[in-house]
Amino acid sequence: MANDIMATSNRFFDQIVGPLLEKHHPHIHQKVVCGFFGYGSECLAMDDELSRDHHWGLRVDALLPRSHFAKYSEALTQHLKHFMPDTFEGISLRDGHIPGTGIALEAMEDFLRRTIGIEHAPRTDQEWLDIPEVDIIHVINGEVWHDSFGKYTAIRKALLGYYPDNVWYRRIAHWARYYSGMGVYALHRALQRNNYQYAHTAFSLSLKWAIELGFLLNRTYFPYDKWLLPFFKKLPNLTGEMVPLIEVAIKNQTPWGKRLDILNNISDLLDNEMIKLDIIPHHPRFSGNESSGYRLLEHAYGSIIKRLPKEIKHHVPCWDQVFLEEFHTGYVDSISLDEWNEVLCLTPEKG
Repeated sequence: MANDIMATSNRFFDQIVGPLLEKHHPHIHQKVVCGFFGYGSECLAMDDELSRDHHWGLRVDALLPRSHFAKYSEALTQHLKHFMPDTFEGISLRDGHIPGTGIALEAMEDFLRRTIGIEHAPRTDQEWLDIPEVDIIHVINGEVWHDSFGKYTAIRKALLGYYPDNVWYRRIAHWARYYSGMGVYALHRALQRNNYQYAHTAFSLSLKWAIELGFLLNRTYFPYDKWLLPFFKKLPNLTGEMVPLIEVAIKNQTPWGKRLDILNNISDLLDNEMIKLDIIPHHPRFSGNESSGYRLLEHAYGSIIKRLPKEIKHHVPCWDQVFLEEFHTGYVDSISLDEWNEVLCLTPEKG
């Protein structure tokens, strides 16, 4: 059932929500975007039994222009509650994403602000660089079933066209710098100092950045961390070489020296792919240093930076979910601590 929730929600919209909007609220029906997208593993078709402990159920994500949302949202929500069935195909509407209605109504501009940080498709390289990549996924994932006005569909289409080349190069450069300098080099130094707390940190970050670089070199947006490897395995390039190495590296019994060797091998694979894609020019084979290790991808970083136009050379890509965190802070502050504990599935112990 869990993996069918998007299809079930689509039928719920087609049979219940859509006809109600068209009949009773035609002015809204002409402006609203309806579909199944945004946050949650179910929007990536990755939900399972564990996904049901919070915010799981029938779901129609609905976006209205801010002016329409402010004017009609409260009355529309109450009207929908009056006409909604208690269940649909055996699923209670009381257990869903928005209890009692099955429809998550929001101002389109607010949704875009808390995901990509702007209310339109990015128009400049700087705007592209200011979007957290994992939040692009929350705009383009899932399905859109109804969009008569077409604005949201146009934004999705622009994002699905992927990064302009110079933005792509700048993001690759940033990830190469961090993978090599804050990851592989940091792990090498941590092992030299027997600093295993830092070794664990640097190793985990190295794996994350290596996989994200793999997505970038496949010209595919990466999802948030939990789903990096499952989605990486579906990509056409680099996965055949990188995935077996990653799966050895993460085994508990793999020694630290072997893990470092694997990350160095992955550096070569990523470097070769950048050469093949003409992101960096051919170069002589390098060897590392006993003290600093094998900082190969920082050569790629320097090579890419030098080819970038001045206006984005110093523009650091956004990679933290800044806009989501701003929204999340407001959401948590707007509800009681008891309500927040319910969302977290925290139950006070008695006695």
